[in-house]
Amino acid sequence: MKLIIQIPCYNEAQALPQTIAELPKQLPGIDKIEYLVIDDGSTDGTGDAARQIGVHHVIRLPGHLGLAAGFMAGIDAALKHGADIIVNTDADNQYNSDDIQRIVEPILAGRAHLVIGDRGVATLAAFSPLKRQLQRLGSWVISRASGIPTPDSTSGFRALSRDAALRTLVLSNYSYTLETLIQAGSKRLPVEFVPIRTNPQTRPSRLMKSIPHYLSHSTVTILRAYTMYRPLRVFTGLGTLMIILGMIPAVRFLYFYLIGQGGGKIQSLILAAVMLIVGFQVLLIGLVADLISFNRKILEDILLRVRQIEILDCFAESEESGSEPPHN
Repeated sequence: MKLIIQIPCYNEAQALPQTIAELPKQLPGIDKIEYLVIDDGSTDGTGDAARQIGVHHVIRLPGHLGLAAGFMAGIDAALKHGADIIVNTDADNQYNSDDIQRIVEPILAGRAHLVIGDRGVATLAAFSPLKRQLQRLGSWVISRASGIPTPDSTSGFRALSRDAALRTLVLSNYSYTLETLIQAGSKRLPVEFVPIRTNPQTRPSRLMKSIPHYLSHSTVTILRAYTMYRPLRVFTGLGTLMIILGMIPAVRFLYFYLIGQGGGKIQSLILAAVMLIVGFQVLLIGLVADLISFNRKILEDILLRVRQIEILDCFAESEESGSEPPHN
């Protein structure tokens, strides 16, 4: 059983040595542990620092592409290097590395394919009262959207089985935490949350530049992901709402028409017609979107098979050459 701990990094040359030093060298149930650093276009020599402290695998992205791109690049690289379990953690040592054992245990026991560290955001002292409330609200929204009870939706400290990693596809340019939960709920992957500890904060969050910035980007990510994986539910809800709103002026016009005063209420009839037509059109759009979602699922299955073939080819080449799979 091989575990690869991946660390997306952007200008983390100073913080990385301490983070790597605290990572576990061995764990019960794990035969081999390797470290993977994703250098997201750093300008401070993060990649060189990682190599100097003995990180097993270092990949560098072509420019600063963001956290989501770094996460996915790490997943692909870890799979090609033979990972059975992948743990994602932060370079700023936010998470207590001793808890890696906690988040891999449900996968080793066969209870889950995705395990997420629960920081206890409702009571986390490092967060302001407003941020704690926003985290609770965001987790509630993700719980409703994914169908998974979610105490901490934005935790980046997580473990994925090989199967879950192969099925993971992040399209957001902002973050991977929210989209992957909605995706896991749609695919009915078993997900488990385990309580973890956090270390004192060493620097402000780079992802959450301000509360309005975070809210706007997170809202767009949730809406896009939810609409992508549950389009019929979204458009049926919108279409039904439009039809109900259209019935109100229609009933109003009918009432006045029956009592002989309908001549001056023609505006209600026009509004009702527009709302009803739009409502039915939205329902039809939902049906089309649902058909498109089936095609997307077929494409995701094809992508899964392609990734499996690529990994098998990578291992075949490494066995022929007598070396490890090539670095990205």
